[in-house]
Amino acid sequence: MTEVLRVVQPGLFTTIQDIGRPQAMAAGVPAGGAMDRFAHSAANLLVGNERGAATLECTLSGPRMVAEQDCLIAITGADFEPRVNGASVPMWTGVSLAAGAELTFGGRRSGARSYVAVAGGVAGDRWLGSMSTNLMCARGGMHGRALIAGDVISVQSSTFPLIAARSMDDQLRPRYEDRTLHTIVGPHFTRLQAESRQAMFEATYTLSHDSNRMGYRLEGPRLDAPGDELLSFGLVAGVVQLPSGGQPILLMADHQTAGGYPIVATVASASMPVAAQLAPGDEVRFAEISLEAALELRANQRAALESLTT
Repeated sequence: MTEVLRVVQPGLFTTIQDIGRPQAMAAGVPAGGAMDRFAHSAANLLVGNERGAATLECTLSGPRMVAEQDCLIAITGADFEPRVNGASVPMWTGVSLAAGAELTFGGRRSGARSYVAVAGGVAGDRWLGSMSTNLMCARGGMHGRALIAGDVISVQSSTFPLIAARSMDDQLRPRYEDRTLHTIVGPHFTRLQAESRQAMFEATYTLSHDSNRMGYRLEGPRLDAPGDELLSFGLVAGVVQLPSGGQPILLMADHQTAGGYPIVATVASASMPVAAQLAPGDEVRFAEISLEAALELRANQRAALESLTT
């Protein structure tokens, strides 16, 4: 491993994340991983990494770091106004840092989570096959915790390109500003009463401050789904659960592996990057689409990422 970045200030909540540990869900361990998988993957590809390599996930604000040696980085996702030695640098583009250069962030312009990839792949503690930080178990990443001042970020490979060349065209990036989540009706959608079915796809919901990487609590019209209690069953990220209070919960990266609340909808995987960039107080709407349309959206995102490998 090679030390490349020293943390001067960690930002509000910066953790090491990769694509998680889905293979451990059968044992009751949350998959975890990057909230915005598209931004995470794109950042890696922009610096020549495999898309599943670990990155730094920065929440609501970015860290202040100093390059220990020459390195290549890319910053994607939320716009926290990245700067190198005080000068603005482009996002979704490979950027070379010389030894001693300082990477800072001016402030949050849009979005909730920014991703910093480093050529060579960020190194961290591996747990159950993943370097993703699991705060509940204090495992993975940087000793199972968020970054703190004095931490040193290393990369797994000591050989990496030093020429910044790749950039992702704006047309291929998610439309984060459009806070509409494309959604497929869930297995318990028919439990909803007629007025609730209509409200589900016409009302505006607000992301509660009582939200985190495990799930988003959404505040809006109360949805009614009467019926018998359900046995617990397996869950995936993107599921929209409806607890007895009638306010939906959107499950995110660190979601529990099983639950018994009715599932009234599932957000298409192609809309999960938009969901990942929501901050408390943001408004969001659900838009019903077919399974075929959801698969087409996912294929388009896959093609956008593959454009960075050619």
